[in-house]
Amino acid sequence: MDFKQPVEAVIPGAQGKILAVLVETTMEMNLRTVARLSGVSVAQASRILPSLVALGLVTRREVPPSALFGFVPDHVAAPAISLLARARESVIDELRRTAAALDPAPVSVIVFGSFARGAADADSDIDVVVVRPETVEEDDDGWRWALEEWHSTAERLTGNPVEMLEIAEHEIGERLRGRAVVWRDVVRDGVTVYGATIEQLRGTPARSS
Repeated sequence: MDFKQPVEAVIPGAQGKILAVLVETTMEMNLRTVARLSGVSVAQASRILPSLVALGLVTRREVPPSALFGFVPDHVAAPAISLLARARESVIDELRRTAAALDPAPVSVIVFGSFARGAADADSDIDVVVVRPETVEEDDDGWRWALEEWHSTAERLTGNPVEMLEIAEHEIGERLRGRAVVWRDVVRDGVTVYGATIEQLRGTPARSS
């Protein structure tokens, strides 16, 4: 999925660009403003907006010498477009829900990288840190099966490859306090979808030898 331009990814061309702008605001806009914000020509907006009005998805209100256009949130197609517009937030919500159902439960699940920054496109991976609890061995069959199922669910949900970085609970604090680039990225951009927050994990002591 292209999370930078989710509406345009599914509704290609100028129509998707226009809908992506209109769905994000309750304000009415004139044609030139719609064209400018959408990155389309005035001629394209002049051709597309009347068809959206004819569908009932957009309103047109005459305010001489121009007209104002606005998105209709009550339209039957509006929820689908709104859901596309907030695709990243919807994915985070679903990852949170499915991570909460994992058994054995992880200490924490954190997404980071371009997806966490809101910059992931169709070619991006979804980067995830999974913190394994001390009570679970790395090769525990139940743990491995649960992670594989969650990984498959996440890939079906997004359409993007999901890269999981698994780490033991006793190692995570030191890694997050370190200077390695990947862990600095986690600290800077990470979004906790389940369990302990990054700040809580940074305080986790290493296991004594």
